[in-house]
Amino acid sequence: MDLYREVLREYERDKLAADRRLQQRQHELYTRLPRVAEIDQKMAEIGLKLAQMILAKDNPENSIKLQQENAALAKEKAELLYENGYDDSYFTDIYNCQTCRDTGFAATDAYCTCLKQRAIARLFEMSNLGPALERDNFDAFNLEYYADVKNPSIGISPRKNMERVFGICLKFVENFGKDYGNLFFHGETGLGKTFLSNCIARELLNKGHTVLYTTAAQLFRHVEDARFSPDKAASARLLDAAREADLLIIDDLGTEFSTTVTVSELFNFINTRLLTKRPTIISTNLSPADLENAYQDRITSRIFGEYSILHFIGDDIRLAKKYGRK
Repeated sequence: MDLYREVLREYERDKLAADRRLQQRQHELYTRLPRVAEIDQKMAEIGLKLAQMILAKDNPENSIKLQQENAALAKEKAELLYENGYDDSYFTDIYNCQTCRDTGFAATDAYCTCLKQRAIARLFEMSNLGPALERDNFDAFNLEYYADVKNPSIGISPRKNMERVFGICLKFVENFGKDYGNLFFHGETGLGKTFLSNCIARELLNKGHTVLYTTAAQLFRHVEDARFSPDKAASARLLDAAREADLLIIDDLGTEFSTTVTVSELFNFINTRLLTKRPTIISTNLSPADLENAYQDRITSRIFGEYSILHFIGDDIRLAKKYGRK
């Protein structure tokens, strides 16, 4: 997904619109105040002469008179504009961003802050997460919803277990782009799998990474549509994004209608992203044993071999929140 190229095309459109507004304002002003037009013409001629003198390595003292003349003209213009009710920003408020003047680049030729912010906003739109990104963040994660009593079957309390899981998620974000890794969340419903996936997505989007969230059912519906639907383009674009995004999140694996096609495509997605070292997060309510029964060995072997397996245990947090208990 060449996001910056797409955003820069928007800047080109904005710049053309701003240039048209500038021309309209100049025409209006020059018609009303012909002296301003004369001043602008004269200042342009002086600027050209100064540039030629610099290129010719002329004596700097020879430019002093031109610089003084230029300053006098600028002063006269400012006074004329003020006397006739024109604000200082009359020729600059045409731009959405005063820093880059709608070019997308700062003076250093680096991307302007406004372009980075626009790209991040676009990433949020493209992520398929919607309002969840406003609600779910690491600061809102509360370990008190997990019991601090040891679970005899695994020898650790749900709270201690989630402290470990939470720490791994934080480190995943911290090392993203430096150390390659994948996460596999499994456990019962309502234990925070989707919540932590959203938290990771939010942090990475804020850092300018591309993230795509999809449920397994949505993903494979697009697979079917890309093959058989008359309107294939939209589904094909989403599938391309799923292969190319910096992070792909597949939620609720196991809830999709499973066919030989979906199983084959799941392998392709997992394998392609492993080969290209693009991280993936998969979450499911299935146990590892159920996963092995539902999917081919070549899929489960890649998940268990290439993903950090994180088990979510405890009581349903959604119900706890609904009834106001911890």
